[in-house]
Amino acid sequence: MAEPAASSYDMPEKVTAGGISVVIPAYDEEESVPPLAAEILAALSPLGFPFEVVFVDDGSRDGTAQEVARAAERDARIRLVRMPENSGQSAATWAGVRAARMKYVATMDGDGQNDPADVPLLLSALSGADLAIGRRLKRHDSWVRKASSRIANAVRRSALRDGAADTGCSLKVFPREAFLSLPPFVGMHRFLPALFARQGLIYAQVGVNHRPRKAGRSKYGVWNRAWRGLVDLLGVMWLLRRAVRVRLSEGEEK
Repeated sequence: MAEPAASSYDMPEKVTAGGISVVIPAYDEEESVPPLAAEILAALSPLGFPFEVVFVDDGSRDGTAQEVARAAERDARIRLVRMPENSGQSAATWAGVRAARMKYVATMDGDGQNDPADVPLLLSALSGADLAIGRRLKRHDSWVRKASSRIANAVRRSALRDGAADTGCSLKVFPREAFLSLPPFVGMHRFLPALFARQGLIYAQVGVNHRPRKAGRSKYGVWNRAWRGLVDLLGVMWLLRRAVRVRLSEGEEK
């Protein structure tokens, strides 16, 4: 069965009116930048509403920034944001969302494993939700990474009861202002469904494509995330349980 063209998706008016900023943290991804930029432009141009592509160079040691700059010269919808030093995915995402100019933001990895053709699918899901998160249907990773991801997702779901199947998928779409109102911390990108739910927002889970990495190398390993992820999880559990909820009726004193 052929995939539907991007222009055939039924886009919510709130998206077409507000536009979309695609934010891509990139660390040493010079080979992935040109094809990824071209794919994003091809996927979003037929939609007919404003968009931009914001690459965040997270202190790369290679020519990532130069490749983005060249792409921006060819198309003004591509922008470059540079971090002064490598600060991690959460910090780079935060910087990109803050620099974004549209009402809605789509995030994806800079390695090309997320498929830009899935962005319109997530946007269309906003007709019945406040945000949409991708769920990788068939992962192209090593068995070690897939196994560790399954364990991490299971532990997180049990602890936070957020119902999210795959928070490790970077392909997400959400309102810019809602993201900027979240407390920023290292590792926050892995807990966005729970953090957004804390705000009372409803998210849709959408099955998406996952592709093999064609260039560069992975920046993540099992052991460099396990203990840090556990500490982050405990922190998010504390945050959710200590959330302040104030309910006022019209006319009550504040």
